Amino acid sequence: MGYFEGFLVTLGNIVGPRLTTQYPQHKRPKPERFHGRHVLNRYEDGMEKCIGCELCAGVCPARCIYVRGADNPVDSPVSPGERFGFVYEINYLRCIHCDLCVEACPTEAITESKLFEFSFTNRSDAIYTKAELVVDDDGLPRQQPWEDWNETSIEDTSAWVRATSPGGTASYQDSEGWSADLGFGRRRGEGSQVERDARRSVVSGHESDDSHGHDAHGHDAHDEAAHGGGHS
Repeated sequence: MGYFEGFLVTLGNIVGPRLTTQYPQHKRPKPERFHGRHVLNRYEDGMEKCIGCELCAGVCPARCIYVRGADNPVDSPVSPGERFGFVYEINYLRCIHCDLCVEACPTEAITESKLFEFSFTNRSDAIYTKAELVVDDDGLPRQQPWEDWNETSIEDTSAWVRATSPGGTASYQDSEGWSADLGFGRRRGEGSQVERDARRSVVSGHESDDSHGHDAHGHDAHDEAAHGGGHS
């Protein structure tokens, strides 16, 4: 490409349609599984889900999570288990938002919101403590002064769902298996494997034989039963 053709490309970018939008007036919608700032969830009765097992800290590849568990007070337990998260800190100067902590958590205590618009003027603000991470009485994140929350950040979580049921049954793959909580940690399920296979069959125009009660030979199972049919 010569000089003249290069100037034409530049001129075309100047007078042509602009693809760049002005931020923050125009914001792109976030993907359903967008990973943002974490929250620590609670049950409907207000008890914390975190049991201080430190699995999230152990699986974190960036070593940004620090957890210390403690025994639950007998008179006023913090969580339903024997222990609770006495200290919980996340250093967002290190966090890479991989969501591995969410997958490792056995009680669904930690989930990620869609908030990514937050910045810090000093290093201490970047280290979120338990007081900032645990959801409030309405199950919503505790918003900090340096965070820019909006409706797209708070309407859903990062939409992660368990791959299989605890027993490993494939029919529960991607189904919603989260326990009841104060609202923010819950996310929509994607349906069972059987339901998704049926939807794919409808889209492709080849519905499964079982959906209409046909056997492998194309016979109607209801007609067979009505006439006492069936092969011995």
